[in-house]
Amino acid sequence: MTHVRNAWHVAAWSCDIAAEKPFAISILGEPVVIWRSASGAIRALEDRCIHRLAPLSLGRCEGENLRCLYHGLLFAPDGGLLEIPGQDLIPPKAGVRSYPVADRHDWIWVWMGDPALADEALIPPAVGTSDPDWILGYGQLDYAADARLICDNLLDFSHLPYVHAQSFQAGPEFAANPPKITPVERGVRVTRWLPADVGNWRNPHDVPVEVYQTYDFLVPGVLLMWSANYPEGTAARLGDAIPAMDDALSGLNFTSQAVTSTGPGTARYYFSWGPHCRHGDAAKRDGMMKMAGLAFAEDKTMIEAQQRVIAMTPDPKVMPTAHDRGVTLYNRLVEKLARHNPSELESAA
Repeated sequence: MTHVRNAWHVAAWSCDIAAEKPFAISILGEPVVIWRSASGAIRALEDRCIHRLAPLSLGRCEGENLRCLYHGLLFAPDGGLLEIPGQDLIPPKAGVRSYPVADRHDWIWVWMGDPALADEALIPPAVGTSDPDWILGYGQLDYAADARLICDNLLDFSHLPYVHAQSFQAGPEFAANPPKITPVERGVRVTRWLPADVGNWRNPHDVPVEVYQTYDFLVPGVLLMWSANYPEGTAARLGDAIPAMDDALSGLNFTSQAVTSTGPGTARYYFSWGPHCRHGDAAKRDGMMKMAGLAFAEDKTMIEAQQRVIAMTPDPKVMPTAHDRGVTLYNRLVEKLARHNPSELESAA
């Protein structure tokens, strides 16, 4: 399956990168080591020493540099080889690949493509866990499934009444109220209005409300979603206009999620979720995260089973339905990027 390389991939939670402690991650099947130098700068190199291919993530930080602890080769932050113990001659082109890396929204982002194209303005505008306007919990899951299957799942919420009947308790309104799908730069936008009667878990009021839900799904697999409750009739009054967050009656919340391909048939899924500070507290967040934990485990069970069936199916093909418009538009965008930058994409089948 094809994955965009010229994009910022989530590699870790910022809090998981301790000072001068190398951190190993595989992205698109490539071993990467990330560390904070003595100055606090974030660095990322190929996690493979050029001598005997030992992982540099088992090495030692020395100032701004990283030393391999197999035979002691010392590498600069740009990947250049600085020292070979017991040997004065340093081959002029010796070194490992360095990656553009950024610490933003409480995630560490790594650019896997052409370094000359690594524009930090292309980092998706996630909401970090330290944002004072939101009370967010966070977590991650490792999947024995290709990242694209997880992306497809996040682009089509019509599975909610079936996969998540016990967790999100979604009813048939998800299928009866198809979302509006709109292309956006480097992704798609999915929006829908849903009725919430009295007694619905989404509705804390004694009158019916309407739930607005919208998310952008951006390459290479980042979902940014918020939702809130509004007075009945708001959808008809606004038409295609986006409601203001400040006008929400209740339930205003945000989730940032990211899918990172770690290699063929494997992926890591990062997620945060919680209420706006005016619409909840830590207890509310904890309840939401408990629900999310149940729901994301349900997704993982289904998607990993799907991956196993695909693996044993000769020439697997899918039959799209009306709910697959977002999936189709997003995957076409990925293929378009592949045609324009064929050397900067990873094909992992």
